[in-house]
Amino acid sequence: MYWLAEIARRRLGRGRGCGRAAHLERACRRERLELQQGRERAALAWTEAITLIGSSHASDEIYEEARKEFTEEELVNLTIAIVAINGWNRLAIGFRTVPGTYQPAAAQNAVTS
Repeated sequence: MYWLAEIARRRLGRGRGCGRAAHLERACRRERLELQQGRERAALAWTEAITLIGSSHASDEIYEEARKEFTEEELVNLTIAIVAINGWNRLAIGFRTVPGTYQPAAAQNAVTS
């Protein structure tokens, strides 16, 4: 299941210009070239549909494609990952977080100080 969340994270990170995601994007070009119809393509289509739900309404066609490729549990887990990633992106954008500036050690020190 981890690889499904990773596909969603890469796709969604690209959308907000995240520096880390841009780096991963370059590293993943080879993988995208190798994408074949199936689970990966369905995961990307579902990610896009859920992310753009305001305009796409997650079409029946995309839903059916995803249901053919994933069990109900897998699709629920993928959807939860998409919603979580979208939520974090919205928080980062809303609070004007500059991509690439997050330093885990500095953040941890600020919390414990």
